[in-house]
Amino acid sequence: MLRLRTKEEEEDSREISHLRQTVLQNNVKLLDEMLCQEIYKKVINCRGGWGIAGTPVHAAVSKGHLSCLQVLVAHGALVDCVDVKAQTPLFAAVCGKYLDCVLTLLEAGANPNGNVSNNCSPILTAAREGDVAILKELLKHGAEVNSRSKVSLWTSSAKVSSGPLYLAAVYGHMECFKLLLLYGADPDYNSADAKMLSSIKQPKTVLEMCLRHGCGVEYIQLLIDFGANVYLPTLIIEKSTKQNKAVELLLQERGNPKALSSQCRLTVRRYLKKINKIHCIDQLEIPASLVNFLQYKSVPDSFLANHWLLLKF
Repeated sequence: MLRLRTKEEEEDSREISHLRQTVLQNNVKLLDEMLCQEIYKKVINCRGGWGIAGTPVHAAVSKGHLSCLQVLVAHGALVDCVDVKAQTPLFAAVCGKYLDCVLTLLEAGANPNGNVSNNCSPILTAAREGDVAILKELLKHGAEVNSRSKVSLWTSSAKVSSGPLYLAAVYGHMECFKLLLLYGADPDYNSADAKMLSSIKQPKTVLEMCLRHGCGVEYIQLLIDFGANVYLPTLIIEKSTKQNKAVELLLQERGNPKALSSQCRLTVRRYLKKINKIHCIDQLEIPASLVNFLQYKSVPDSFLANHWLLLKF
């Protein structure tokens, strides 16, 4: 049942509207002056009135107004407030591809995973859009690399949970794809959610989905290098040059065991992922060449031949 707003609510609504308009106009000086007044400070985290979805922070990031965002944060604005769709300011900043706003929010303590009530998340959006710089910042600040959308996909008659790795592959964002793997994305399944996987009769690996979508051979090679299971239940071979090369690569891998150095690298990386330290490889007290090796950077074969045993520690 509708009710009329009280006099106090009407006054708050006017102040919220003034605050929002000042942010949208990017009037940083006026905004700072307004927030020094109690009447505006008390509504700093309020969503707008009729038809307004978000808070002043949402308004700032929706336009990429970094200076206004910084003023709002300095005056105590909440960085994890949500709009009517349960979208946080960070989610809005990622959607707008405003890297500076993303950094400001993360440094102010914003949750890199967004809000659990939202169907999507910042990392899923960054992976889908192919925004490497933003994706890297989210991962550095602890975003869940195996995050998944609450909306399942039905692709090629197979129910699939659309995780970041899957999205990066099907949208052709190679740099994002590799970055996700470097930060510990599961090379076998695009979701680590046990409940979701238990509801799928035949869960599809990222490798299978890459084959179905005709992704380039370089995607298949990366998955192999990062330890994906190459013994798929079935191989659907279509008339595609890319896929034929990919299948040939898989068959080669099945017939040749991995080198001990590769096995050792995978073991170390799995352990680091288990203790939530995969992002700390640069901080390991080991030779720089071994750090590069763990990060899949070029390392002379002669060095590995002499030092691969060090990777056990």
